[in-house]
Amino acid sequence: MTNGFLRTKRLLFCRWEAGDLLEAEALWGDPLVTRWITATGRMTAEEVADRLAQEVERDKQFGIQYWPLRERSTGELAGCCGLRPHGEGELELGVHLRPAFWGRGLGEEACRAALWYAFVKWDIPSVFAGHNPHNTASPKLLEKLGFSPIGEEFYPPTGLYHPSYRLQRGDFFCPEIPVYLD
Repeated sequence: MTNGFLRTKRLLFCRWEAGDLLEAEALWGDPLVTRWITATGRMTAEEVADRLAQEVERDKQFGIQYWPLRERSTGELAGCCGLRPHGEGELELGVHLRPAFWGRGLGEEACRAALWYAFVKWDIPSVFAGHNPHNTASPKLLEKLGFSPIGEEFYPPTGLYHPSYRLQRGDFFCPEIPVYLD
């Protein structure tokens, strides 16, 4: 995992590298993390390795990924949050946190930093987000972030239609500007 490139009050955004399989397994190998992002609610070791490879490749191709998050006070892997291409000229926001880091506002903090990156560094006009229809925490987070519902979109990994949202750059508010380290 590379050194951090973006810092918030409590988190350090890093970049996945091919050798980060153990940390990827600590995140995506946990069924409490993956229950809303796959049809089975779990990822096999092979699926975790594939996901890591996808993130590394996405960073090479586009300079974005679902970046690993380290808690600054401990250095521990808290989860991942980031962006991926979605449609023409739009990015999709996603966040996955390990259970030990739930309920502390870290998801919101990470998402605001990733959105800042999309709107300020990439000058993207809007960001898309979606969530599993059974996940009751994600719509609350997306509302806090200022996203507006736009319908549903089929998500092949779960085989379900996911509620979908969009946030326009002009509607984005970031009370604490992250520190860009690159």
